[in-house]
Amino acid sequence: MSNTYELTASVRNRVGKGAARASRREGKIPAVIYGNKQAPLAIELNHKEIFMKLHAGGFLTTVATIDVNGEKISVIPRDYALHPVTDQPIHVDFLRVSAGSTLHVQIPVQFINEEQSPGLKRGGVLNIVRHEIEATVQADAIPDHIVVDLAGLDINDSIHISAVQLPAGVTPVISERDFTIATIAAPAALKSEEDEAAATEAAPAAKA
Repeated sequence: MSNTYELTASVRNRVGKGAARASRREGKIPAVIYGNKQAPLAIELNHKEIFMKLHAGGFLTTVATIDVNGEKISVIPRDYALHPVTDQPIHVDFLRVSAGSTLHVQIPVQFINEEQSPGLKRGGVLNIVRHEIEATVQADAIPDHIVVDLAGLDINDSIHISAVQLPAGVTPVISERDFTIATIAAPAALKSEEDEAAATEAAPAAKA
C-alpha cells in the first residue's frame, strides 16, 4: 500500500477563472474537495508540494490528509489538470474518504521476470494492452501496483486477468470477461519469415 501523506491548504474565498489565476500567480494550486454527502470545498494548495507528489508516483492511488485551517480531511486525488504548454499542475480534484470506504481506482501494472520469458529472449515484444487495471478496493488498502509475472511466457502467449495473483481485497471492475493485460508478440523479422513461408505454401495450391 502507498504511504499516506499530509498537505496543508487554505479555503478559497472566491471561485471562478479569475480567482484561480490569482491563486496560481501566488504559487498556489486551486483545488476542490467533494463527496461523502458534503458540500464541495474550494481550497488552494502549495504548488511545489503538489508538483513533487505528482512526480513521486502513485498520486491517484494514495490516500492523503489535507489540513484545511486546522480541520484534517482524509481524501484521495481523483483527477488533476496540467497546463497544456508547461505541463505544470493547475487544478486538483479530491474525493473525501471515510474509514472502510470502498473506491474505484486505476492501479498501475508492474511486469517482472522479463529475463525468464522465452518469448522475450527470442526477440519477442511485450505488447501492453493495459498499463492500469480499474479495480474496487478499500481506501485504506490500495496497493501501489499489480504484479504480472512474465516467467515462462513464449511468443504469441497472452496474459489474462485470471492468471494474475491480485492483492487481497482487490476486485477488477470488469468481471464479465477474462480480459487481456498483455501479449508477447513475434518480432518483425520472425513475422516476415512466417509470411514468406505461408505465401510459399499457398502458391502451389493456387496453381493447382
